[in-house]
Amino acid sequence: MATTTKTGTKSPATKTSTSGKGSDAKSTPSGNLKSTAKPQNKTGKMEDSEFHKFFVDELKDIYWAEKHLVKALPKMKKAATSSELAAAFDKHTAETETHIDTLEQIFALLDEKAVAKKCDAMAGLLEEANGIIEETDKGTMIRDAGLILAAQKVEHYEIATYGTLKVFAENMGHTEVANLLAQTLENEKATDVALTEVAESFVNEEAAAE
Repeated sequence: MATTTKTGTKSPATKTSTSGKGSDAKSTPSGNLKSTAKPQNKTGKMEDSEFHKFFVDELKDIYWAEKHLVKALPKMKKAATSSELAAAFDKHTAETETHIDTLEQIFALLDEKAVAKKCDAMAGLLEEANGIIEETDKGTMIRDAGLILAAQKVEHYEIATYGTLKVFAENMGHTEVANLLAQTLENEKATDVALTEVAESFVNEEAAAE
C-alpha cells in the first residue's frame, strides 16, 4: 500500500512539469513572430506594394484637384451675387490652401515626391462651374444657386475621395496619414453644410422668384 501511494503522487507531478515546459517553449517564439510581422504604425512604402502605389497615385490626383480648385474659387467668389456666398468662397479658398499643405505633409510622411497628376473629374467639375457663370446673368440669385450647385458637386467629389483615401491609409497602417486625411475630410463636410445653409436661408427662394 505504501509503495502504491508513493508512485501515485510522483507520477502526476512529473507529467505536469513536462507539460508546462512544452507550453512555454511554443508560446514564446510564436508571440515574437507575430509582433514582428504586423507593426501597428507603418509609415513606409509597404515594400512598394501595388496597393500602396495605387494609393499614392490617387493622392497625386486629389493634389492636382486641390491646386486647381484654389485658383478657381476666387473667380467663383467674384461671380457671386450675395456677400454671404462670396464670403463662403473666400473662406474655402483659405481652407483649400491648407488642404494642399496637408497633402504635401502626407507625401513627406510616405517619403514620396509631391507631384500632381491631372484629375479628370475635377477638371470637368470646374469647367461646369465656368459654364454656369457664362450662362447666368450677373447680379442674380439664379447665378448664386448655380454656383452653389457647382461648388457642392466639387465638395461631394472631395468628400468621397478623402473618405476612401482615409480608409486605404488605415488598412495599410499609415496612422498619421489617416489622421491628416480625416481632418481634411471633416473640413470638406463642414464646407458642404455651410453652402447648404446659404442656399436654404435665402438663395433658392429668391432664385425661384426671379
